[in-house]
Amino acid sequence: MDLFEHQAKELFAEYGVPVPAGKIATTPEEARAIAEEFAAAGTSRVVVKAQVKTGGRGKAGGVKLADSPADAEEKARQILGMDIKGHTVHKVLVEEASAIASEFYFSFLLDRANRTFLSICSVEGGMEIEEVAATKPEAVAQVPINALTGVDRAKAREIATAGRLPAEALDGAAELIERLWAAFVDEDATLVEVNPLILTADGQVKALDGKVTLDGNAAFRQPEHEALEDAASADPLEAKAKAKDLNYVKLDGSVGIIGNGAGLVMSTLDVVAYAGERYGGQKPANFLDIGGGASAEVMANGMEIVLGDPSVKSVFINVFGGITSGDAVANGIVQAVKLLGDRGETVDRPIVVRLDGNNAEEGRRILNEAAISVIEQVETMDEAARRAAELASQGV
Repeated sequence: MDLFEHQAKELFAEYGVPVPAGKIATTPEEARAIAEEFAAAGTSRVVVKAQVKTGGRGKAGGVKLADSPADAEEKARQILGMDIKGHTVHKVLVEEASAIASEFYFSFLLDRANRTFLSICSVEGGMEIEEVAATKPEAVAQVPINALTGVDRAKAREIATAGRLPAEALDGAAELIERLWAAFVDEDATLVEVNPLILTADGQVKALDGKVTLDGNAAFRQPEHEALEDAASADPLEAKAKAKDLNYVKLDGSVGIIGNGAGLVMSTLDVVAYAGERYGGQKPANFLDIGGGASAEVMANGMEIVLGDPSVKSVFINVFGGITSGDAVANGIVQAVKLLGDRGETVDRPIVVRLDGNNAEEGRRILNEAAISVIEQVETMDEAARRAAELASQGV
């Protein structure tokens, strides 16, 4: 889960990381009121920053300096509603302007390739680190972090020195880096990034920006992270699937996919996309893994989610009976159709079923005897994908 900048900074502040003071506004009038609070406290200039989960806000005009409360209101009016790389701006961060002497870059991240943690530090901040690495590779320090020993003050200073930060910033940067490590570990993050990390005119080191990605696999031990989710912008089908404990991701195609096991579902996406090239470019409409079980309730929930997408023109159920045998899967599909009917959900789009594995023959017999008009069985995965794409192209 990616956090908004203001959420990242709020998290940083909990760990003692210095950040500029700021508040969130959802209307231009609220932005003006916040700027008036700063003005009353002696800070006349503020920065109005679009809150979207993507980079390049400054280049897109989503970060503006305001010299007065009236100016802050006008800048907020310009930014709110903007589209930045496909993200609509619904709120802005209004924060005190900082007197910047120097800008640096810093991050902790999970280095999957080397199965360790990595810190990246650079004296060149305020721009994309990829650009810095391409133009000035000598200015980017990559320091591996031992998961057992972590980052203490001495290690933090080593990282800052490797990043070639100036002497006047080393003490403040080392303290900040040590605290960012605590946040990275304690919050089960996979990325903590500050760009820019700044040295102010009066010698302070602050996190002027913040980007944090939290590991969703650790949600079970981080219940407070649920409050950080952006429910307003979440896809309603994905939110509904999550509430039913289903692994669902909305895609932009027309063939609904239901399978058991992430590997099988990923393969199904590929074969459907390949088969769909013959039928006007039909593509998978979703990723949905119902897991190892295929009970009637689980199958009904899965079918309800997939059929709840109006772009779905056909459904491909691809199940390999393993721990759950084929007859149980077939009974689950039959009962799922009945359950959906009882819920008032009419199953009127064609469903292609490919059932294989443990006791698949009995499962096929059960589906044949059920004689559900919208269900069509196909023996092989490739042929089932082709048939599902064909039916989707017909828009039946």
